[in-house]
Amino acid sequence: MSRATRVMVTGAAGQVGLDLLDVLDGAIPTGGDRSFQPDQRPTLSGEFDVLALTRHDLDVADRDAVHRAVRAARPEVIVHLAAYTAVDRAQTEESACFAVNGAGTESMSLAAHENGAHLIAISTDYVFDGNKGGAYVEDDATNPLNVYGASKRAGELLCSSDDTVVRTSWVMGVRGKNVAHVIADRAATGQSVRFVSDQTGTVTVASDLARVLASLVRERPGGLWHVANAGTTTWFDVAAYIGEILGRPDGFATAIATADLDPAPLATRPIRSDLSIDKFASAWSALPDWRDGLTRLIRDRGSGADR
Repeated sequence: MSRATRVMVTGAAGQVGLDLLDVLDGAIPTGGDRSFQPDQRPTLSGEFDVLALTRHDLDVADRDAVHRAVRAARPEVIVHLAAYTAVDRAQTEESACFAVNGAGTESMSLAAHENGAHLIAISTDYVFDGNKGGAYVEDDATNPLNVYGASKRAGELLCSSDDTVVRTSWVMGVRGKNVAHVIADRAATGQSVRFVSDQTGTVTVASDLARVLASLVRERPGGLWHVANAGTTTWFDVAAYIGEILGRPDGFATAIATADLDPAPLATRPIRSDLSIDKFASAWSALPDWRDGLTRLIRDRGSGADR
């Protein structure tokens, strides 16, 4: 067998990080789809030599620490998942958000190139303002509406043109806290939910994103890529579908407008930020439909995985 590829993963304790560690170890993550192999090659145990770093292991806002960590590990590929993701809190913690998502990503890119590694960095649909009126492609102009989106755009711009930047959206996994679990927990306890029907986007199931990232670790394509599960939806439709999976009646989810949210969120979200995955699908294959992904997530959420 050929030598294992040395991979450093930051943010390894997050919902995508945990699933990626499984995939790189040759396992199917909880909520994963064994048949989804975008590069038509299953990952094998021993194919990757992984250094998993949590935020307790590495403060990505500390430039010197980042350079020391990469220099010591000598990875061939870095999958940079560590991020400041508290979208509303970022409105009042702008410096902290930019230190991680902007400067931290720049540090990772510089350290990668100084040590001969390829960087794969994660960005977001919130770099867009939602005014296009259709799905966003990689070359569309960015115009973030909130601090979080602006910090992620800064990180994109501070990456090298040789780096691979993956924009994704509405990420939900079996492990970790996310809106799918909130909805499912309320369904299980007989409560109802209210979700906005005027925000449109694309769901990304963490296990499917993790499998894509494993392919990108192998291929190292460089450039911008949009990655999300197939199909466009709204938050209300997500809630209603989870209720349907769990056998709740039609009235489980009520549609409301963003303007009716009380209290109003601090950060403005784009009204329509769905990502076109045509570029990725043409190069490899489309991700499964979002309904399929959520069905797997809800099916496996009671498997004992920590949330």
